[in-house]
Amino acid sequence: MNQLVPRTIRMQASDNVAIVANDGGLPAGTVLADGLVLVEGVPQGHKVALVDFGDNDPVIRYGVVIGYANSAIPRGSWISEKVLRMPAARSLDNLPIGTHAVTDFAPLEGFTFEGYRNADGSVGTRNLLAITSTVQCVSGVIEYAVKRIRDELLPRYPNVDDVVSLEHIYGCGVAIDAPGAEIPIRTIRNLSKNPNFGDDVMVVSLGCEKLPPTRLFPAGSIPIGTAQPSVVTLQDQQHVGFMSMIDNLMATAERHLQKLDARRRETCPASSLVVGVQCGGSDAFSGVTANPAVGYATDLIVRAGGTVMFSETTEVRDGIDQLTARAASPEIAQAMVREMQWYDDYLVRGGVDRSANTTPGNKKGGLSNIVEKAMGSIVKSGSTAITGVLSPGDKLEQKGLIYAATPASDFICGTLQMAAGMNVHIFTTGRGTPYGLAAVPVIKMATRSDLARRWHDLMDVDAGRIATGEATIEDVGWELFRLILDVASGRRTWAEQWKLHNSLALFNPAPVT
Repeated sequence: MNQLVPRTIRMQASDNVAIVANDGGLPAGTVLADGLVLVEGVPQGHKVALVDFGDNDPVIRYGVVIGYANSAIPRGSWISEKVLRMPAARSLDNLPIGTHAVTDFAPLEGFTFEGYRNADGSVGTRNLLAITSTVQCVSGVIEYAVKRIRDELLPRYPNVDDVVSLEHIYGCGVAIDAPGAEIPIRTIRNLSKNPNFGDDVMVVSLGCEKLPPTRLFPAGSIPIGTAQPSVVTLQDQQHVGFMSMIDNLMATAERHLQKLDARRRETCPASSLVVGVQCGGSDAFSGVTANPAVGYATDLIVRAGGTVMFSETTEVRDGIDQLTARAASPEIAQAMVREMQWYDDYLVRGGVDRSANTTPGNKKGGLSNIVEKAMGSIVKSGSTAITGVLSPGDKLEQKGLIYAATPASDFICGTLQMAAGMNVHIFTTGRGTPYGLAAVPVIKMATRSDLARRWHDLMDVDAGRIATGEATIEDVGWELFRLILDVASGRRTWAEQWKLHNSLALFNPAPVT
């Protein structure tokens, strides 16, 4: 971007602020294209006042009120979080239900990828051996076994991509019958059935835990016709010494590897895509570049008959009226309201509200509060009708655009979307994060070209070209859609090439004793 030409971005005609697009921001005295003179320096991504604000005047971005001025602010000033008062949360009563006329897109046909078909009808994008644990106590043993499996067994099974441990910190201290305790249990169960694991479930149990394999996988929880779980229990009498545990794990793993190695990629329709979308380390460009491009790709996937999940409850809560207006039915709208209310109540029990979401990095990147952040986050959902709602830990049973209610934590959101059945993950970032998942390929998009240049071997897509005018939202949306198909067919993302992945993180609102 040419630093000599001041550039600002105004999202809608009704906005009374704009963000500075120039790398490094703009100094005081800069004259903008419309003749406005900056009365103070404004960092990149931060807002400049386009009008004179009086005390308590609304500050509008994305066509919505993102805050109220704490005092008089002259035009040309820097509008930071320090000079704004956040609006109250939108009531969950009397919301518009299915009132927004969503675009009736023509079906998108003819797009395919090379994936692994499963007996339950799902399609994997990777061919992985996953090892599930029933309790955190066994994690060290599994870690040791995974290293041995990777070093000694995997080279003999070249059609298996890797072995992954579905490690978690769930233990016996949890009040397992308390309200909310069912969320982590069904999450672990559904993680084990992710399509990238090929209908294969291998479980390691200690033997004395509150969550034994029979409770984790009760009768009927594994579809008829698919392999039943293989269970290795470390406290079994047959295990004499640590090495006997490892030998048993190796032998069990090899049986699964033999089955997985027989699988081959097949041509599958784009309707088999199950894509989770998420943002982390967001900045003011998230809602300008990367997230709108994701929203465009979301529409393409839905048009192709596929599935997209958007999540992060606190990061869409302030746009609840926009979401219920796009609901395909009153029941879907009410389900969204139910999940939002549950989360409101959950935060109240913890003594906080949605304002606790915004991070120091978000604010440094120009996001003043959760309202502004939400308006930029929600656009990842695109513009089609919302056809389903998932509670935390639920598994998908339908196609289309799905609201999967999750916390906004990157790691918990990714874990819950993986449990729901996603086979490709899209992650946008403005501040930068090396986030990755071991079990699902993660495509990372930079909101700014400066980040894409500096992290050239971590970011898969540079959406900052939208801000510079080098590309349109539609251009990057199509680029992302085609990349998703390539990645689903086996192309490795940067996170996969470097083997970067974050730990799985269960959402457990139940008490721990």
